[in-house]
Amino acid sequence: MEHNQAQRIKTISEFHQLRGLPKPEHPLISIIDYHSIKRPIEGEEINWIFDFYQISVKRGIDGKFRYGQQEYDFDFDEGVMFFIAPNQVFNIQVDKNSKTEKSGWMLLIHPDFFWNTSLARTIKQHEFFDYSVNEALFLSQKEEKTLQGIIENIRHEYHANIDKFSKQIIISHIETLLNYSERFYHRQFITREKVNHQVLERLEQLLSAYFTSDDLATRGLPSVHYVADALNLSPKYLSGLLKVLTGQSTQQHIHDKLIDRAKEKLSTTSLSISEIAFELGFEHSQSFSKLFKNKTTVSPLEFRQSFN
Repeated sequence: MEHNQAQRIKTISEFHQLRGLPKPEHPLISIIDYHSIKRPIEGEEINWIFDFYQISVKRGIDGKFRYGQQEYDFDFDEGVMFFIAPNQVFNIQVDKNSKTEKSGWMLLIHPDFFWNTSLARTIKQHEFFDYSVNEALFLSQKEEKTLQGIIENIRHEYHANIDKFSKQIIISHIETLLNYSERFYHRQFITREKVNHQVLERLEQLLSAYFTSDDLATRGLPSVHYVADALNLSPKYLSGLLKVLTGQSTQQHIHDKLIDRAKEKLSTTSLSISEIAFELGFEHSQSFSKLFKNKTTVSPLEFRQSFN
């Protein structure tokens, strides 16, 4: 799919101007009611790169959204939460037949607002800023109400007279917003049982096919990025999902499949340790032996001898 060249939006003031909004009350942070945003021309395709963070909850979405490499069709009324980091390409293609009333809010924060605060160090620990658009957070009414309350607190604080306490109070509210978002994503990993079970099944099929093909010897171990791309998920979302469901990261799942394959070869073939290491994609048998012992507490040779 061809996309128009992305337009970089450097400031929150520039975003306000482009979307037909009044000048922001604060140059580095703004809360916008979604229904007040000037709608693009019907059928218009928008490509943006923001130099600031956008956190939003939107209702009544219909159209195509693209964030990074992933595209998704939205057409529903429930609250959906998005997290967009600076320097990510964000694409919207509006449904020209849309009659849906839009509602929700957008929180825009320039990274300069975090300067000399705790969030300057910790915001990148929130991995959902690296999730794809099809990994948005689907909110219950109760969850949406909780987040709406935090947004109103932030709005009230920067509408009030700014004093030496204002910035830190707003930072605390943003941290609370992000922590609740972490909790709600954890809930989503658990409650979307059917979808998540399908991801686990596809992961098992993908790794089984890879480890029984020639790819292992010729290309080496599959990377986390390779696995995530094949499953049409972002690497961090996949690892976050697997950690909640299985207690293990994507990398650990890859290693477990490798060890299973190694055990099979050690117990059913007469291949040497070096030959097995090569077939499993290792250039050096020492690296294979080290990983095997780290995972099983015994060396490949000791494991083989236990069958004699």
